[in-house]
Amino acid sequence: MASATSCMNSHPPISNPHQLRTLLVAKPIKLQSKQAFPTTPRIRCSVSSNSLLDLATSTGPACRPAPYREEAATATFTKPASKTGPNWNLLQRFAVAALDTIEEAFISNVLERPHPLPKTADPAVQISGNFAPVGEQAPCRNLTVQGRIPPSIDGVYVRNGANPLFEPVAGHHLFDGDGMVHAVHLRNGTAAYACRYTETERFRQERAIGKPVFPKAIGELHGHSGIARLLLFYARSLCGLVDGSRGVGVANAGLIYFNDRLLAMSEDDIPYHVRITPSGDLETVERYDFHGELRSSMIAHPKLDPVSRELFALSYDVIKKPYLKYFYFSPEGNKSADVEIPLDQPTMMHDFAITDNYVVVPDQQVVFKLQEMIRGGSPVIFDRAKTARFGVLPKYAADASEMRWVDVPDCFCFHLWNAWEEPATGEVVVIGSCMTPPDSVFNECEESLKSVLTETRLDLKSGKSTHHPILSPADQLNLEAGMVNRKMVGRKTRYAYLAIAEPWPKVSGFAKVDLSTGEIKKFIYGDSRFGGEPYFLPKETDSSGEDDGYVLSLVHNEKTTKSELLIVNGADMQLEAAVKMPSRVPYGFHGTFVSSRDLVTQA
Repeated sequence: MASATSCMNSHPPISNPHQLRTLLVAKPIKLQSKQAFPTTPRIRCSVSSNSLLDLATSTGPACRPAPYREEAATATFTKPASKTGPNWNLLQRFAVAALDTIEEAFISNVLERPHPLPKTADPAVQISGNFAPVGEQAPCRNLTVQGRIPPSIDGVYVRNGANPLFEPVAGHHLFDGDGMVHAVHLRNGTAAYACRYTETERFRQERAIGKPVFPKAIGELHGHSGIARLLLFYARSLCGLVDGSRGVGVANAGLIYFNDRLLAMSEDDIPYHVRITPSGDLETVERYDFHGELRSSMIAHPKLDPVSRELFALSYDVIKKPYLKYFYFSPEGNKSADVEIPLDQPTMMHDFAITDNYVVVPDQQVVFKLQEMIRGGSPVIFDRAKTARFGVLPKYAADASEMRWVDVPDCFCFHLWNAWEEPATGEVVVIGSCMTPPDSVFNECEESLKSVLTETRLDLKSGKSTHHPILSPADQLNLEAGMVNRKMVGRKTRYAYLAIAEPWPKVSGFAKVDLSTGEIKKFIYGDSRFGGEPYFLPKETDSSGEDDGYVLSLVHNEKTTKSELLIVNGADMQLEAAVKMPSRVPYGFHGTFVSSRDLVTQA
């Protein structure tokens, strides 16, 4: 394993930038060359119907893509004709000119230019090829379909991802991009497609100004240049040019349909309500705080209990105690009181798990140590002296006194796929992918990434744990994105559908894993074809098979520059249909499926 020092020197991220008002950082960096972005496609589409539910009645192709080029080209981002802003007065326009001059002359040319970027913050690496952004697209109907879309699939597959609106001015990590939702409508064997930005407060303000002005939590906020960019942001705020009080998040990671709302999320903010319109388009409704009940950020992986229909979630803070809070929502969207979970230090928690009776909270070795910044180091480190552990808390606990902590040495799971209780032994079983080096998602380390699918057993009586790889050494693969049957979340499951993250960070296929036997069946996309998270969609009707459903996966051919949605039978892993996308769909993060029945009751 690469040393902790070598990883820390690669500029780890800072989470939740709205909280970093008093931080000092070191090791400045600078973008060495301008990133060349692919030409952004503009799609001219006609909407042939006012109803989302009558795709089959469309006659002929209703979408004419503009010519698309995959090769690098000059960025098509537009700049404002003036610096006046929507409502800027004379003094504000003077402040804009002065602060822009400081940014260019001092921050960019003095603090950043002499220092090369690590790969984890270099836009030329992070958003190149099919990681690069695309333009918004209105609904396109009657897409070409090879094979047959199963008639039971009736609704909209939506997938989130990072899609920067503007060319980065400094460091940029893939996770920094503005959120964009891609929607594929499937009904009666026909398909349609649309994609739109989630119009966060951050997005709206930057679009109005015409340039990126909010600090990028991972790509920019480190080193003396990070301090300078934070101060620049606060100076712009004091002058009334930007407003971070209304949220700074990008809503680019998770999607969940809950309480009649599609919610787009990232852990640096509260969710955003995105509506699927009757015409098949997408529109951002609001920054959704559950009618004023949610007053803190929420992680991007809340858990929807398929039995109770309640939503369980966490919120973490990197500055002040309590560093971690747990809460849940009733099916009607009413929030519980916060349960403050005491931690000695703030810990990065991207995911967690639920069982029938418990929530399972990981307290692992990637932590925030702000004093390291004062000493010239990184605020986010892999703490080798810390022992990783899982906390098991009753779902409806009034406080954290009932939390049982179980040590799980040398374990860092970026994602947890499921958890359940074993009544015979009293153990809680947790299924996750253990990643080494733990901070390799963010940091440039010498050791190559490994993500090992692992079963961890927590004995609540003895306080001890055991864990072992589920796959045999001969079958070992990097498995790092996916899910179990959503009807089985929190209950014992046999199968998981997980992305084959090879060659990292690309996804060459997905695997169906038998969690009890370690048997694995692969679906490989083929030469120069890569995808993302496989989404398992169970059939709506009751069936005896846990794998009775379909796997949806967006795939891109890097030779032909074409993208498509594959629909694979979850039982026999055979391809059922391929829906040809009208334009390139970038690699992204997480998705969900909204049934046509749910669309009717959208808020």
